Amino acid sequence: MMKHLLFSVPFFLLLAGCGEPPEAPSNEAQPQAIRVNAVTASTQQWPSIYEATGTVRARTSATIAAKWMGYVREVSVQVGDRVRQGQLLVALDTRDLDASVNRAAAARLQVRNAIPEADSAVAAAKANLDLAQSTFRRMKQLYDKQSISDQEFDEATAKLKATQADFEMTRAKRTELDAKLAQTDQEVRAAQVTRSYAEVQAPFSGIVTAKSVEPGNLAAPGAPLLTIERDGYRLEASVEESKLSAIHTGQPVSVTLDGIDRTIDAHVSEIVPSVDAASRAYIVKIDLPAKTGLRSGIFGRARFQLGSRSVLAIPFAAVAGRGQLQSVFVAGNGFARTRLITLGDKIKDQVEVLSGLSAGEMVICPVPQGLADGAHVEVRP
Repeated sequence: MMKHLLFSVPFFLLLAGCGEPPEAPSNEAQPQAIRVNAVTASTQQWPSIYEATGTVRARTSATIAAKWMGYVREVSVQVGDRVRQGQLLVALDTRDLDASVNRAAAARLQVRNAIPEADSAVAAAKANLDLAQSTFRRMKQLYDKQSISDQEFDEATAKLKATQADFEMTRAKRTELDAKLAQTDQEVRAAQVTRSYAEVQAPFSGIVTAKSVEPGNLAAPGAPLLTIERDGYRLEASVEESKLSAIHTGQPVSVTLDGIDRTIDAHVSEIVPSVDAASRAYIVKIDLPAKTGLRSGIFGRARFQLGSRSVLAIPFAAVAGRGQLQSVFVAGNGFARTRLITLGDKIKDQVEVLSGLSAGEMVICPVPQGLADGAHVEVRP
């Protein structure tokens, strides 16, 4: 009996200790609210923007070709070289052309050498004619006085006519030499012009963008040798047929180009009147201001303003991005809640919200460092 009591006492003591109520916990300090700034998502009137893609082209481009068939002797430029107007680009073998020039010059010299002799012949024929005319006048006086016979008068008359014919023939030969000299002058000039075709020169100042010739190649008339682009470029954008009525010459356009991290202000310079049957698009040419680094082939986008539209906009600084997702913190009932949103266009420091947000909601901006979803916040007045 005593043994059972000894074991029972600690058991009751243990039960008594377990049954005591716990001490009431002290009030824990609530986390301090994070003071934030917030802006109201509002509906704004934004310009209605139409974006068209295109390619940069040179305003003036020339494909250089030879006018004469010949072997290329020298190519003095490379792709990327800047050239000035009249600069020698390609030189052809000129031996055949030089021979033609020399033949024409020799023929002209031969004609010129014949002119003094012809002038002497004309002078002699004129002297004979003068003598024959004087003789005829005397014979006529004698004939009128019946001092000479009819035969003698007829002989004087015939001699005068023969002398006149000889003079006219000699003078005609001299005139023929003048015409022949003019002809040989033209042949020399023509040969020299043909000779100049062997030196292919730059038609204007610009930059060499393509080269398809090397020394030793046979250059054929019309076959491309080089391509030169004059400084000055434009964006040729494809515009949908339905949008063309709102676009006109002189209209301001915002242009962005690959490799140039800023917007370029430009103007529409030309609208090609024909439409592409496959794409149903027109080509709109937009002159670009002189900028370093512009080259043909650069991809670009043209943004045309076509009226206005209502958008829900917030500051871009309020948007947080993680991969392909964009989100903002919305302040409501004293807490910050993460809201996934879909963005649209961006103008200056404002961005369009397509979905995930409603007008009138308070968006935290700027976002404090370390702000998390569900954090207790207090919006500054």
